[in-house]
Amino acid sequence: RARGTAAVHDLLRRLGPLTEAEVAARLADGEAAGHLAELERSHRAMEVRIQGRPTWAAIEDAARLRDALGVQPPAGVPYAFLEPVADPLGDVVGRYARTHGPFSAEACGRDLGLPVGVVLTALTRLEAEGRVARGAFRPGGEGQEWVDIEVLRRLKRRSLAALRSEIEPVPAEALGAFLPRWHGIGASGGKPSLVEVVRQLQGVPIPASALEAEVLPARLEYREAELDRLMITGDLVWAGTGSLGARDGRVALFDRTQIGLLLDPSAERPEGPTHDALRAHLAARGASFFDALYQAAGGGDPDQVLEALWDLVWSTEVTNDTLAPLRARLAGRRSPRGRPTLTGGFPPAAAGRWYLVDDLRAGDPDPTATTAARTGQLLERHGVVTRSVVAAEGVPGGFAGLYPVLTRMEEVGTVRRGYFVEGLGGAQFALPGAVDRLRTERSPEVLVLAATDPANPYGAALPWPDPEQGRLSRSAGARVVLAGGRPAAYLERGGKRLVTMIEDPEQLIPVAEALAGLGRRARRLVIETVDGAPAAQTPLGKALLEAGFSTALRGLTYRR
Repeated sequence: RARGTAAVHDLLRRLGPLTEAEVAARLADGEAAGHLAELERSHRAMEVRIQGRPTWAAIEDAARLRDALGVQPPAGVPYAFLEPVADPLGDVVGRYARTHGPFSAEACGRDLGLPVGVVLTALTRLEAEGRVARGAFRPGGEGQEWVDIEVLRRLKRRSLAALRSEIEPVPAEALGAFLPRWHGIGASGGKPSLVEVVRQLQGVPIPASALEAEVLPARLEYREAELDRLMITGDLVWAGTGSLGARDGRVALFDRTQIGLLLDPSAERPEGPTHDALRAHLAARGASFFDALYQAAGGGDPDQVLEALWDLVWSTEVTNDTLAPLRARLAGRRSPRGRPTLTGGFPPAAAGRWYLVDDLRAGDPDPTATTAARTGQLLERHGVVTRSVVAAEGVPGGFAGLYPVLTRMEEVGTVRRGYFVEGLGGAQFALPGAVDRLRTERSPEVLVLAATDPANPYGAALPWPDPEQGRLSRSAGARVVLAGGRPAAYLERGGKRLVTMIEDPEQLIPVAEALAGLGRRARRLVIETVDGAPAAQTPLGKALLEAGFSTALRGLTYRR
């Protein structure tokens, strides 16, 4: 609110012509008449008529209003204020833009008493100078709107500040309840298609032993044949991203059109004459069956050639038309003795056509497009992206590399920035829909997930709890039981050792029933110890017996 005569003069200079009522609305005391009369006596303001209305204007605007709007200055205006200015119309229309939110050309013309065509000419010239922008800015607005660039920036800053102030952080377990639902796990309603699931998961390394056994079935009614069909038709592809022991390894699925942007090919390359021979053959001849690769490697022991080929798979250099050879490798089936005489005599882990992953990449992708694609994929997969999420996925360049893209997405309204989840730092970015669901969704149900499932935030976005017995990790083959978004139990690989984090005794029965469900899916599950004690002697052990487990020589077992 303005105070005093000098402040009224500043109002007229900054805002342009105002009626007495409009001046009064901007004063602390609401009394405008005396200040305006004083300004008129001292030749600092003048009364003019615009659109037939009596208005007051700063004396400095005399020539500007005369030449732009045809306003006749009153007698007694000093000659210095009557000299022509360089761009009177641009000054008047530009000031209107500076002092208004998004407006239409019609509204500007109506307020200034100018034809719409004249206003549009002035606005187009100001747009070319970078002073105004055109577009659709107001919710529910109609037609083309205009706004001053600085006004637009101020609106964006204040809108973002208002959005941030609305968000109160949720506790960490809210993320544990939200993320499985974000992935469609445990949610009611229709199941997503396999392509939709892969598009959310694409690019994240998942142990092959868990991919088809646990991760995909948790999201949809999964059938191996459907995934193979999509790979044979070229819609989906897979790539190895590192070995895990003798047979297992991490793999990532991709939409074929996205692999060039999302795949990180920086894995260490294995060296050796067999590896070099296989690379050279695939580079020269393209996709090949194992028989041709065996010949190119010089023959010998097929298992040695096959191991070299899988070395190339795990180093993200070679892939296959289907996952069939990966399934055979996980099952441990090996080749017959001696040199096979037919292609069909090679082991199942050599089946299908092998080709270089680089054949899927059309040269080196643009770095900006790559960063944007990886940022969008993280948001699609997690809903809320934090520094810990980026670190857990090992994104090249880390959080600092994605930060400019996330900031730009916030500026255009694609994502929100705020402190959404307690304990994860102030730099958190989330999709608007994810923010709403994070704050409103609460899941009382108990879920069993593979510890390596991207829908499990613990060990990635969130730290593991520190139980008294054992150490928790996102190890291949391990499972985590989530109750209300909190880890309630952790089952090590093989299922023999169970660690509990149950705070409420009422959770014993639902956790036991969830483990029984795991036993039904796994056909056989043996739990030897619970928190270091024999399973049958613990409170959870009693609940497991009620849920369908039976006593065995080494502990409690569930057989389907």
